[in-house]
Amino acid sequence: ELSCGLAEIIKYGLLADSVFFGWLEANVEALRRRDAHALTHAIFRSCQIKAQIVGRDERELGERALLNLGHTFAHAIEAATGYTDWLHGEAVAAGLLIAASMSQRLGALGAQDVARVAALLERAGLRSAAPQFGAARAAEFMRIDKKVQAGRVRLVLLKRIGEAYITGDYADSALHSTLLEHFGA
Repeated sequence: ELSCGLAEIIKYGLLADSVFFGWLEANVEALRRRDAHALTHAIFRSCQIKAQIVGRDERELGERALLNLGHTFAHAIEAATGYTDWLHGEAVAAGLLIAASMSQRLGALGAQDVARVAALLERAGLRSAAPQFGAARAAEFMRIDKKVQAGRVRLVLLKRIGEAYITGDYADSALHSTLLEHFGA
């Protein structure tokens, strides 16, 4: 459960604060040891980021969807596995890595950034490899996600570590390739 909470904390560094992400890389072991100072800082900074985003979009009209980084992929994992095999934070961790991979495929992140995300998730005690239930099935579950607009899956992706964006403007082939890479054929 602690690791699952860390997945959500890592999400905040990825979507809004590269310095915090770097701090998480340097302090993940302290967080796993339940060091009070490290936990206090991580929770406080995560709450700050969430409050800033929610404060700018109280009615969920746009920017607040950034808080769903990794969650569209995570919800597909949870649904496909019957909400029993994966804890929410585990699915979010896999979703964060898939979002980073899709961001790389679209040219925003480099391989080194994706490797940093994968390494931090692993050090946080999270499994980040998605279950192999197939790209088509993943796409099917993604199409029923709440972020679908006008039949288009809107994704939260990364411009860089510390800056996320919401888009429905991507090549279908890029999404398909990403799903194949992570969920299998």
